[in-house]
Amino acid sequence: MENHKEIVICMGSSCFARGNKNYVEIIKKYLNEHNLTNKITFKGQLCSDNCSKGPVIQIGDTEYFEIDEQKLKRILHENFA
Repeated sequence: MENHKEIVICMGSSCFARGNKNYVEIIKKYLNEHNLTNKITFKGQLCSDNCSKGPVIQIGDTEYFEIDEQKLKRILHENFA
């Protein structure tokens, strides 16, 4: 794992309605449980301009599309475990 990564979650209306409103808490919980809150920057952005592919999150330079809860947990594990 790099020294510092950033997670950006799209909070535009489409992604928010498709689940990102719930995924914020899942990400926060994951970061807390793995003692990553001081190593990972986590923030929202208004729109990622990928509405048809949402929900969308970005970790570093990689964007992930059509997120669901299981996919999100797998992505977090792959990037930070």
